[in-house]
Amino acid sequence: MMIDPVCGMEVDENSQYKTMYKGKVYYFCSPHCMKAFQKDPEKYLKEGPKGMPNE
Repeated sequence: MMIDPVCGMEVDENSQYKTMYKGKVYYFCSPHCMKAFQKDPEKYLKEGPKGMPNE
């Protein structure tokens, strides 16, 4: 299992929501978390999961 870097939920590696950043693939539980990460990836990588985004 992978961890969604935005909300902290466990995510299966087969999730359709994923993106590559600095050569590493990140998996998300929803399109909302994926969009939030793509908007400011360093925020989540430095500070850790923040819970579900407000979108």
